[in-house]
Amino acid sequence: MEKRFARITLDPDFQISRIDKRIYGSFIEHLGRAVYGGVYQPGHPSADEEGFRRDVLDLVREIGVPIVRYPGGNFVSNYFWEDGVGPVAQRPKRLDLAWRSTEPNLIGVNEFARWAKKAGTDVMMAVNLGTRGIDAACSLVEYCNHPSGSKYSDLRIAHGVAGPHNFKVWCLGNEMDGPWQVGHKTALEYGHLANETAKALRQIDPSLELVVCGSSNTGMPTYPQWEATVLEEAYDSVDYISLHTYYGNRLNDTNSFLAQSDDMDRFIGTIGSVCDFVKAKKRGKKDIKLSFDEWNVWFHSDAADQDEMANRPWSAAPHLLEDRYNFEDALMVGLLLITLIKHSDRVRMACLAQLVNVIAPIMTEENGPAWKQTIFYPYLHASQYGRGVALNTALRSSQHDTRDFGPVTDVESAAVWNPEKDEVTIFAVNRNLEEDVALEADLRGFPGYRLEEHIVLEHGDFKAVNSARSQAVAPKSVLARDLLDSGMLNSRLAAASWNVVRLKKA
Repeated sequence: MEKRFARITLDPDFQISRIDKRIYGSFIEHLGRAVYGGVYQPGHPSADEEGFRRDVLDLVREIGVPIVRYPGGNFVSNYFWEDGVGPVAQRPKRLDLAWRSTEPNLIGVNEFARWAKKAGTDVMMAVNLGTRGIDAACSLVEYCNHPSGSKYSDLRIAHGVAGPHNFKVWCLGNEMDGPWQVGHKTALEYGHLANETAKALRQIDPSLELVVCGSSNTGMPTYPQWEATVLEEAYDSVDYISLHTYYGNRLNDTNSFLAQSDDMDRFIGTIGSVCDFVKAKKRGKKDIKLSFDEWNVWFHSDAADQDEMANRPWSAAPHLLEDRYNFEDALMVGLLLITLIKHSDRVRMACLAQLVNVIAPIMTEENGPAWKQTIFYPYLHASQYGRGVALNTALRSSQHDTRDFGPVTDVESAAVWNPEKDEVTIFAVNRNLEEDVALEADLRGFPGYRLEEHIVLEHGDFKAVNSARSQAVAPKSVLARDLLDSGMLNSRLAAASWNVVRLKKA
């Protein structure tokens, strides 16, 4: 039988890019129980004086989430931001057309800014370019970022927020290519509106980083012409274009499911090429960067969500998109994180969608604890140990066949060097479902480094899930699987496993 192998070479000169920590961002939308019952639940035993759940805050801080996209998502395309500021008792309730729910507006921009400060994270704001436009976007930026002396900055001060929030990253709408989007537009219509909005917002705050909407997924009929058309309109006015994608094991074919990260790899490459084409066409001097500000596994809750929205509309904080993630989903999330790290020269921001209750690594019980889904762990490890410089590993790996993608590598891997801490971390997923893989890593470019830890996430049941009462899928240390001698690391990657091998200079 063919020996399963993976070989990598790590050297400080083989650099991809210094990773922007915002690649490990997340997303909280006014959707389901993400806000109400998720981050905010007055009366819960863990709630603080403002009603924010301390148990959720603890888990967000444990991950070290650097930025959170807010308030949507599809929700933002029919959002009136003015409803969520000022005295809470005077705020109106609104029908949310995106998720057929009722929005009570108990949480708005000021409350969320306070939550983000407690969570130790920055905010990526989004403006409504669906039912609204330049005027409302300018008013919101003025409210959030202008110090004082104008209508909306003084209104913020009157609402008890003396200093500006200084949110630097702003999304110009959401998924405007999608027919499901309230206010859906053609690429030309949207590109023109985004360009004019961007120019106006920069008059208020020239320091903004602006994200224009790319395709909602690679299956859209307008992909990737949408990106080309939008950028031809807005290239000079924006800094990033967004990418969104979700994956799922809908046919219960785990082998092909874990190969779907190759699709993300191609997606990033294609959009980077489109950006470069438009740059050449416009004789541009800057590079458009990528913001992969929605990505995850999402498919488990589809039928229940459709039933809820069709048959029980207009409830407040309904149970929507509450996917219960299993072990194979955690492997997939690990593979997607590896893909983002490998493209960190172009992908400068990314948001795991979402953070709490809604397709999320963190779940809450309304009268119970917050707890960790299986996907929590690879996300945690990448955020904790993936800060620094991404290295080109020159990976060579044995392969196996898949139904949907043909032959794919047994192992996908990324490596990060943190020169400030004298640490090197290897992230690796063995996506061969049946056989262990022998990993050989040439570390002679890092003399004096020693093995610190080998964390592994593995389980005999691909469908195993966690709950508030049982962490059936959880990482463990397996340092005995590794041998480092004369700069050569030999390790065993168990079949179907997520691995984090940490090395530190002695």
